Amino acid sequence: MMWPKDRLTRFEVARLLSARALQISLGAPLLIKPPKGKWDPMELARLEFKAGVIPMTVKRKLPTGEEVVVDVKAAIKRWLEEHGGEI
Repeated sequence: MMWPKDRLTRFEVARLLSARALQISLGAPLLIKPPKGKWDPMELARLEFKAGVIPMTVKRKLPTGEEVVVDVKAAIKRWLEEHGGEI
């Protein structure tokens, strides 16, 4: 059985958030308008995740050697629906 292309694992979510937080901390432009007083890169990455604007791609390498590209926008939307908007 293969994990669906429109779902993220908890490990992929953690990787997306941590990689985006690193980008933000290194000066990458924000894709959302930050709330006043919020400059924590991890918090900003979470807000971008909730807005569905994480600019990344997830590729899964299957045991067969095949690579599968995940539809990140659809997967984030589904994650938020399944987890009540929580990360």
